[in-house]
Amino acid sequence: MSDLITSQSENGMPVIAVIGRPNVGKSTLFNRMLGKRKAITDPTPGVTRDPIEGIYNFDNRSVKLIDTGGYKVEQEGLDSQVSNRSLKVMEDADLVLFIMDVVEITPEDEALKKILRRYSKKVIVVVNKVDNHGREADVWNFFSLGFEHVIGMSAEHGLGLTELDEKLEELIDFDIKRETEDNTNPLISLAIMGKPNTGKSTLTNRLLGRKASIVSDIPGTTRDIVEGSFDHDGKVYKVLDTAGIRRKKKVGENVEYYSVNRAFKSIDEADVVLLMIDAIEGLADQDKKIAAQIVNKGRGVILVLNKWDKLKEIPNQMEAVKDRIKFLFPILSFAPVVPISALTGEGVDKILNQINNVWSQLNKRVDTARVNEALKRWTENQEPPRHSSGRFKVSYGTQVRTNPVHFVFFINRKNGFPDSYQQYIINNIRKDLGFSQIPLQVDIKEKQWKV
Repeated sequence: MSDLITSQSENGMPVIAVIGRPNVGKSTLFNRMLGKRKAITDPTPGVTRDPIEGIYNFDNRSVKLIDTGGYKVEQEGLDSQVSNRSLKVMEDADLVLFIMDVVEITPEDEALKKILRRYSKKVIVVVNKVDNHGREADVWNFFSLGFEHVIGMSAEHGLGLTELDEKLEELIDFDIKRETEDNTNPLISLAIMGKPNTGKSTLTNRLLGRKASIVSDIPGTTRDIVEGSFDHDGKVYKVLDTAGIRRKKKVGENVEYYSVNRAFKSIDEADVVLLMIDAIEGLADQDKKIAAQIVNKGRGVILVLNKWDKLKEIPNQMEAVKDRIKFLFPILSFAPVVPISALTGEGVDKILNQINNVWSQLNKRVDTARVNEALKRWTENQEPPRHSSGRFKVSYGTQVRTNPVHFVFFINRKNGFPDSYQQYIINNIRKDLGFSQIPLQVDIKEKQWKV
């Protein structure tokens, strides 16, 4: 290749696609390069379906790495969508890592080789599973495929990664001036969660303005965490589309087990969770369990009632739904409720408005003087109850953290302090200090008096 590759990505970062047939080691290489298990790896062919993105850093260089689903010749069910999505990622990428198995060349390899021939200038053939000296000589056979750049490696053991880095540096011009994202814009991380088939992937694609996630009526279509980002009104939003979460006893295969675990872990990465609910089916116990995890982590949560347009209109329907949610699931009583149609886009703008409201409250800090001015009013309006040795006294309060929002109040005696009065304080924090739509962490601590 005589010319260096210059980036085609929106933010100037070079894009590298990892492509190949199922079970050839794409996700293993992807995880190895990122240094963490971001893509699910399993012996079952076809585990990866949606493209998974990550940033690969090496030698003070950064590239966007995209793991794709396996390409198949005989395509059934979702195979066609997976293969077409993989090819689209490959076409748009700056470089392509064509992963092959040193042991064999299959019909899928041959078919993919023919497609990649027209993009040969940006293809690096990565011959995987070269994990012993006896296989190193076999790498030379792959030069007969007609691609200029061929390297051997073992993704599982990390052998050959240095040679791959050198090849990337050889082919990509990192010295050209690149446009970068405006880091002054706040980044809001969103996780889209819920039961299978509630419209999570449809909403993800709607927000991103592209088909990042494969949409299908087959439960469990999304397995890995699918990421993407978009800008809106001066803010940058990162979206995490997660696997559908079913009841534990219904989670059968290993792949789904890992998908569900990864979905729950995405709560840690999110500022706000969009809990998708099928408006026709309504809330279920599984939604309550998901919500409990979100609240325990102190993340913002918005209840998104999808397929609202499918319901028969009745008077005061929205108010009735909100009342039912508060009655059945009091843990979600603070959460905003937004009816939408992810398919048509109706109501999606209202989600963005609510995300901004929730995010602002998550990052709001109230100075200590104002907290204690409010505390004085609260205790005057309703004195703490008495205990055996006198009256409980709340002497001081302060906000110790934002996102998640955390308050600490100091009292004269913790033993026996009534939960009802702690809830009274929480309710007043929501009402008077501007935290009406987010979960709150409020600790009561006994003041250590100096002698």
